[in-house]
Amino acid sequence: MISIKKILKIEKLNYIFRNIKNIKNINVLEFGVKEGYSTLMFLKVVDKNKGSLLSVDINKSLNTFNSKRWKFIQTRDDNFFIIKKYIKKSLDVIYIDSYHEPNHIKKIFYYYYKYLKPGGFIFLDDISWLPYVKTSYLKNNFSEIINRDTFDKLLEIYNENQSNLRLEFNFDSTGTAKFTKLNNKELNEPKMIYNSYFGIKNTIRKIFKIKPKK
Repeated sequence: MISIKKILKIEKLNYIFRNIKNIKNINVLEFGVKEGYSTLMFLKVVDKNKGSLLSVDINKSLNTFNSKRWKFIQTRDDNFFIIKKYIKKSLDVIYIDSYHEPNHIKKIFYYYYKYLKPGGFIFLDDISWLPYVKTSYLKNNFSEIINRDTFDKLLEIYNENQSNLRLEFNFDSTGTAKFTKLNNKELNEPKMIYNSYFGIKNTIRKIFKIKPKK
């Protein structure tokens, strides 16, 4: 019987599939192969629409997929010198599901962004912390914290680039973020977002149960 983790993974991939299934001559760069579910999904689109898929993982792929449109590179996702040699055309899709650490994700995002076409998508896996809280089904303190930090980092990137990017979140299972590239302008560096939620005034309101003024 298929496990809940596999079902949840498929749900997230269906979200991506709906966004890319009609892109003709689609070129995809995938970071993180693991069991191969995402690779199979991308190959379904690539084979149908006469595109190409370049998959990268630090570990050897567990599967060998029978497609002339697929290339696998066993290396780190930040081995820029090697990977850029295999990017022959502008990309329609970049999928990031490799090392889930906010600053590493930012590094990967910013480097490969220049290879993405305007109108193209960057999908990032594991951006929701909700499944990992103590009362949820995947209870895990480390994953909760790292996914919270990743979510905040993506908001910081978007906040400084609202004229360059569109951002959408899907919260099926452990979540997926979708960035749409709007133009070929260079991205601004992300900055911490300062807000009033943890400010002194709001803290006092919460302690004394004072309703905020409109």
